[in-house]
Amino acid sequence: MAGPFRGLSPSGCRGHDVVMDLVGSVPAFVVAVILISASPGPAMALILRRAAVRGFAGAVPTVLGLEAGLYLWALFAAAGLAALVAASEIAFVVLRVVGAGFLLYLGIKAWRSAWRARGTGAAPNPDDELVNTAKGWATAFGEGALVMLANPKAAAFMIAFYPQFVPADRPLFATTALLAMLQVAIEVVLYLALAALVGRAGVWFRRATVRRRLDAISGTVLVALGLRMATESR
Repeated sequence: MAGPFRGLSPSGCRGHDVVMDLVGSVPAFVVAVILISASPGPAMALILRRAAVRGFAGAVPTVLGLEAGLYLWALFAAAGLAALVAASEIAFVVLRVVGAGFLLYLGIKAWRSAWRARGTGAAPNPDDELVNTAKGWATAFGEGALVMLANPKAAAFMIAFYPQFVPADRPLFATTALLAMLQVAIEVVLYLALAALVGRAGVWFRRATVRRRLDAISGTVLVALGLRMATESR
């Protein structure tokens, strides 16, 4: 066949249509990610406390750890592993117990910080728990990743969320990986912007009285989230 459409097969047309379907779903995907990111939960509580206590730079590894955990769950969902976790009662319960236990640990840790500061007249040193900078970065990154990976609801969410935006004829794993990269990029920007705003008020947050109240409130929120995770059903 002569002309500009020479060599264009029906399969090529279908491939073009699938790409257009994927591109067309991106705006809805972006809106959904923004709304999900703005919802309160363990990730938001962890970022806010970290930014308030240690400033913007201290919140960066926490954000990156959370997003690394999210990206792994997306890949697990594409590979079918998340479905196995969601379907397995034992795996679901184990993750729920680990996730709840870690949130309780973080909450009690914040309570202890508030309690130790009582009557001292000074706010705790932001670096009193983590002297080594590299170790502190790794610890904050690990906390964020564990909070995300030990949340069984993340597995169920990924299974339900991503297939809505993957065209039927697209490779599931590769498309999910691309969409997850987009979600991670969006959330990193949003969470770091939030951390920057909170970090700008860091001097106020690190005042003795404000810091004690912040630790007490954030500890209560984390403990409440941990108890909810421990007691909620599928």
